[in-house]
Amino acid sequence: MAQAKPAATAEASGIPIVDFAKWHSDPSLQRKKEVAKQLTEACKTMGFVYIVNHTVSPGRLAEAFEWSKKLFDLKREEKMLAPHPNGSAVHRGYSWPGLEKVSNLMGEETDADAAKKARQVPDVKESYEVGSESNGDQPNVWLPENVLPGFRKFTTEFYWECHEVAKVILQAMAIGIGLSDEEYFLKSHSGHNNQLRLLHYPPILAVELEGQSTRMPAHCDWGSFTLVFQDECGGLQVENPNAAGDFIAAPPLKNAIIMNVGDLMQRWSNDYLKSTLHRVGLPPRQDRFTGDERMTQARYSIPYFVSPEGKSIVECLPSCTNEARPVKYKPIMWDDYRLMRASMQYEDKTKDLEVTA
Repeated sequence: MAQAKPAATAEASGIPIVDFAKWHSDPSLQRKKEVAKQLTEACKTMGFVYIVNHTVSPGRLAEAFEWSKKLFDLKREEKMLAPHPNGSAVHRGYSWPGLEKVSNLMGEETDADAAKKARQVPDVKESYEVGSESNGDQPNVWLPENVLPGFRKFTTEFYWECHEVAKVILQAMAIGIGLSDEEYFLKSHSGHNNQLRLLHYPPILAVELEGQSTRMPAHCDWGSFTLVFQDECGGLQVENPNAAGDFIAAPPLKNAIIMNVGDLMQRWSNDYLKSTLHRVGLPPRQDRFTGDERMTQARYSIPYFVSPEGKSIVECLPSCTNEARPVKYKPIMWDDYRLMRASMQYEDKTKDLEVTA
């Protein structure tokens, strides 16, 4: 994997930083417009933005990372008590290293061979997915309470705390792209279709990441947008908007959220907002390695994927098209798009059994 351009700090990365303090302290329409303009301008040019002074407290965020570490420190057989269901329809529970293969393949018939080839290069990560307890289409898969007491309670509470942040961003995006109704996106985003993901990237030899293995290859997110909390290790890389295939580091900014636009918001806005390729590679600083063999440190991150109701039809907003900007995408239902993309990341083992039977 080619190295990303180094950036010692978030401020030096070129990724915009948007402060929501004024939004919360003075919720007048004029003040909201100022913050919303900064947000959508960042989403238009880079597709990624650091958000500071959001409503998740530093203490609560520290708790989330503590729970994540407790989870992944469990023995493998304990984590396997809540296994990710077979196939790609339900995305919940524990995904062990090698189960999921992240890619930017769309799920069309012509992508089947490419997906098999992509799986030959494993992603070195493990994850645990949590959703709304009221989402019958994506039921949660929980560890037994005695295995990690309090984990279910914390993650379900944290899930909805993240949704409160998402609601503010949905309002800001509506204002920023010129919609008259600032609650336009809120009407299709109840929170029940979001996804909280705890991610752990175990230590790995740097030479392996420089060769065939990846922590997570380049991809775009499928939903409306993603909120990401990073630990101090680093490794997130974002494609340079001015040079395709060139990646820049997105270093951690303490207590900040790094937010990125997803495919759905790009479709709604007719490419006004940008769903940007990103990946996870080597930590950006040499002191992130240990020993002569350059063993990378473990990395933890917590993404929160924000998506609309499953039956929502995503189509170009009237304010985002004119004679000079014709509609670029056909309308699509979120459930259909999600399943199409997910089919490229998780294998359906029952199909393999049917073929060999």
